[in-house]
Order: sequence, then C-alpha cells, then structure tokens
Amino acid sequence: MKKLKISIPAMLGLSLLSLNSYSQVIPLSTLKDKIKGGWVGQTIGVSFGSYTEFKYNGTFIQDEQTIPWENGYVKKLMIEWPDLFDDIYMDLTFVDVLEKQGMDAPVDSFANAFAHAPYNLWHANQAARYNILNGIKAPASGHWRNNPHSDDIDYQIEADFAGLMNPGMPNSASQMSDKVGHIMNYGDGWYGGVYIGAIYSLAFVSDDINYLVNEALKSIPQKSTFYQCISDVIQWHKKYPNDWKQTWFELQKKWSSENGCPEGIFAPLNIDAKVNSAYVVIGLLYGGGDFAKSMEIATRCGQDSDCNPSSVGGILGTILGYSKIPEYWKNGLLGAEDMNFKYTSMSLNNVYELGYQHALKSVVKNGGKVNAQDVVIVAQKIRPVKLEQGFEGVYAIDKVVLNKTMGVTYEFDFEGTGFSLRGAANKNQRELPEFSYDAKVYVDGKLIEVAHLSTSFRYRRHELTWKYGLLEGKHHVKIELTNPDNNYHIRLADCLVYGSKKRDGIKAHVK
Repeated sequence: MKKLKISIPAMLGLSLLSLNSYSQVIPLSTLKDKIKGGWVGQTIGVSFGSYTEFKYNGTFIQDEQTIPWENGYVKKLMIEWPDLFDDIYMDLTFVDVLEKQGMDAPVDSFANAFAHAPYNLWHANQAARYNILNGIKAPASGHWRNNPHSDDIDYQIEADFAGLMNPGMPNSASQMSDKVGHIMNYGDGWYGGVYIGAIYSLAFVSDDINYLVNEALKSIPQKSTFYQCISDVIQWHKKYPNDWKQTWFELQKKWSSENGCPEGIFAPLNIDAKVNSAYVVIGLLYGGGDFAKSMEIATRCGQDSDCNPSSVGGILGTILGYSKIPEYWKNGLLGAEDMNFKYTSMSLNNVYELGYQHALKSVVKNGGKVNAQDVVIVAQKIRPVKLEQGFEGVYAIDKVVLNKTMGVTYEFDFEGTGFSLRGAANKNQRELPEFSYDAKVYVDGKLIEVAHLSTSFRYRRHELTWKYGLLEGKHHVKIELTNPDNNYHIRLADCLVYGSKKRDGIKAHVK
C-alpha cells in the first residue's frame, strides 16, 4: 500500500484503523489524474468487453480466443453501437443532476432524470423506470417485491460516480449509493454498487489490490449472501493463487443458482450482482494490478462481460491515474474524448472536469480542505451499511413454457407461494403507433394491480405481472385486458412458480 501523508504524529503510537478518521493529503494534480483515469478506465473496459457481453453464459472465454482492440475502437463503438455505453451514460445522468441541483439533490431528482431519459434500459433499471413512471417512488421502486430484478447488476455498473466523487471517503460513497442505488436495486443488487463504490473511493489512497478488495468488503454486512460470496472468492484466491479458472468453477458450483431475475432462472444467464461482482474481484485479484491482465480475466469470466471489465478498468484507472494507463489502451480513445455520449450533452472531457469539481465539493462537505496545491481529506473508517436481503424464502420450483398469444383474458392455476409471468405487448404491424394495454390482475379472486403493458420498448414492463409471498398452496390467477385492440397482441413467454423451499423433482402445475 502506498505511504500516505497523515496529520497524526507517529509518536502517538495509535493504530490508524482504530481511529474514526485521519487526514490524507493528495496533490490536486494527482486527484484530477485519478478521476480522469477512473472515467477513462471504465470506458475502455466496456468497449473491450463489448462483443462478448452475454455471449458466454455459464462458461468462460477460452484463452485462445482473441478479444479485439485497436486504435480508435471507442469512437467506432460510440458511432456504431451507442447503447453499449449504458455503463457511462447512466453515471452521467446522475453527474448531471449533481451539477444542476447540487450535492444534496433529492432522490426524486435522480429517479425522475433516468426514468424520463431517452435511452433504453434493461432489467432492474427498466423495472424501476416503469415503477417511477407509474407512481411507485424510490426506494419502493427498487424493492424486491416491486422489482423482480432488484438483485441484478444495474447499480453495480452505475456506482462508479459515487466512488469517484468521494476520494478516500468510502462511507460518503455509500451514502450516495443509499440514495441512488435504491432507486433500482435492493439487497445484493444494491450491495454490488456499494462495494464497487467503496473500492473506487479507496483506490485514491492505496494501490494494494488485496487491501482494496478486503477493506471495501467491510462496507457490506457479513450476514448478507453478497458478503459471503465475495469472501469465498477471496479465500479461493488464497487457495488457488495461480488458477483463476478454478476459482471460477468454485463460484459456479456454489453461487450460480438464481432466484431473482426471472430471465435467468433455470437458464444459463446470470446477471446477479454478487456473481458479477465476484468476476470483478477475480479480475482484480488474479490480475495483480496489471491493467490489461485484470480486464482480460474479468472479461473471460463471461456473463456481463462488458460491465465487469468496465468496473475493473475504472478501478485500476483510478489507482494508476490517466497518465499511467498504458498507451496501447489509451490509443483506443483516439477521437472519442470530445464526443458526447448518445442521449447526453456530455463527453469524457466534460466529465473529467465535472467529476473533479464534485470531488472537491465532497471533500469540503465532509470536513476536508482544498488548498492551492492539494486537498486534505478527512478519511473515514469504513463501516457496513444496513442489512437487507431480497427474495428471502422465495425459491423457483418450476418454469412452464407458454409461447402463445393471449386473448382478452388469461387464467391459470399453480401450487406454491408466488409466480412471475413473462411476455410482451406487441404491434401486429410495425407502422402502427405505440399502444398500452391496461390489464387487471386477480389472484384468488382479489384484484392485486392494474398493469400497464406498453408496446414501446422504452416504456415496457419487464414482466407482465408477478406476485411473491402468498401462502403455500393452490392459487388461481386471472389477467383481464380492459382495453382490447385487435391491432395489437400480448405474447406469453413462460411462467415461473415459486415455493417456500427448494423442491427437487416436484412439479407445479400451470394450465
């Protein structure tokens, strides 16, 4: 770990970790270079993993398979595939709110900004967008009972800004994550962002990868499955220090089962935050601080293999600073740094300066001082955030493939404690205007909601309807369209059934 200039005389003989706080001095030039490196690193990482994203689910990318990189690669992707950069433009949405409304901007400002933004969203973000636009505010918008994707990776890939604006202040990063991360996530999904944000924050004051990975984990409650998963990875790294693939196999065996994201249940897809955070940790630990090796390992772990190297690249970019990122990788940025990311009015060159100014404000807000040549940061003894665990007592026990078009009504029976019905509203002809069905959903004869099922990808509901926490037993579900239109239809994909415990070999019945 790098030696830090501290304001407590060594003669006092006090352990730094036993104190609530101590001051750290960082030159302004170093602070700016690290913030710039963090933004550049994540942009390089998401670009590097671009074409492998979700192409390798339940497996890893073999060593002999080349992952391309070339001069000007980022600009090429920004033109040809702008939606790839959701890792960046989601962060920029929150940076923009801070810039316009200040460091104490209310949670509704962040929620409304991304809910009304013109870009497309997926998983927990899209479920939260639907919730917010339909009157379910944060933090309820991210709660697992209202958001089946609450354990997904979404805030993990958006928490970079929270760490970068809180250099050496992981608790302040966690406070920002509490506000923003609960818009779309809960439990393990939220912890993914808290953890990544804490690593970023600590990366300003240490270049010791083992320290960063272990120290940041102190921000997560030990009783959570997220903590247990990452702790396992750290122990497997000690046991297999030269074999990341063995650690990958151990992770798959113990932690790859999915109970959150309906798309990933009984399927190879795993977008769960703890598993993908584990891939980030594998990249960091086995990469040993090497920028290229770390990103490549995180990418080769598969699943969300653009977002995970983006986190790794951003963290290492923060450790190294922009000036020390290898030229081979920075050459990929040629022509890109002045380009606005699609859906935004912000480029990398813009956010370098905004991120720096926000970090200075955060330092002062938390008791530090900005001098002519340096900043004095009141560092923070890291403490865990609150314990919360989604999907407790919820186990997927059956998946019934439907693949049929729904009529004005659809009814089915199941035996268990909950269900999730997947499908989508569609146009019969492409040139038709967008349309939204209003669907009354009854469970055991009781109206539980009126769902709004839009044909618009931007405003769609990720699942048609769901319900958790019913009493174990037989249940009847009825969905009724109150505004049927023959120009449109709803295609039913499948129905998941949940129970209160795992039941191997026992089938629920959906008619």
